[in-house]
Amino acid sequence: MHHVRLATLADVAVLQKLIEQSARGLSVGYYTTSQIESSLRYVFGTDTRLIADGTYYVVEAEGRMVACGGWSRRRTLFGGDQMKQGEDPLLDPATDAARIRAFFVDPEWARRGLGSLLIERSIEAARAAGFLRMELIATLPGEPLYRAAGFVETERFSLRLPDGVEVPVVRMSRTIGSSERRA
Repeated sequence: MHHVRLATLADVAVLQKLIEQSARGLSVGYYTTSQIESSLRYVFGTDTRLIADGTYYVVEAEGRMVACGGWSRRRTLFGGDQMKQGEDPLLDPATDAARIRAFFVDPEWARRGLGSLLIERSIEAARAAGFLRMELIATLPGEPLYRAAGFVETERFSLRLPDGVEVPVVRMSRTIGSSERRA
């Protein structure tokens, strides 16, 4: 059995290890080793602003953290604290899309519905905050999860990281407003 709770700042060290395990274990076959390691250095990491905002969740099972992910009401689309530059202004729910952010699953716990559970929790919270749409930047291994949750591709591009490594990603979006038709 598993338990979902809000992340706390006390979780940061464990979250960082989970993020590294997830990226290294689940990106094989999608990205090269240099793309994975560069992403861990420059992009993937804990975003403590999400934790402080109360919009980042962890899933615990068998006495340990096995998945994490959340949403944001801020402008930043992706990246951990190492990418932060200046202010991260709040979005306007009437005109802006909330963000799905920083989903990582322990490879031993992959494909057990934990990512889907966190997406649903994030959508419910964003909807309750008045947002009508959500968007995200998906890694290639994450793309099937988001497609299954109703997100559609809006753009494919590559992030050019400071060391020159290029990492292909997918911008995706979904309507979540109360007028959305339920399947």
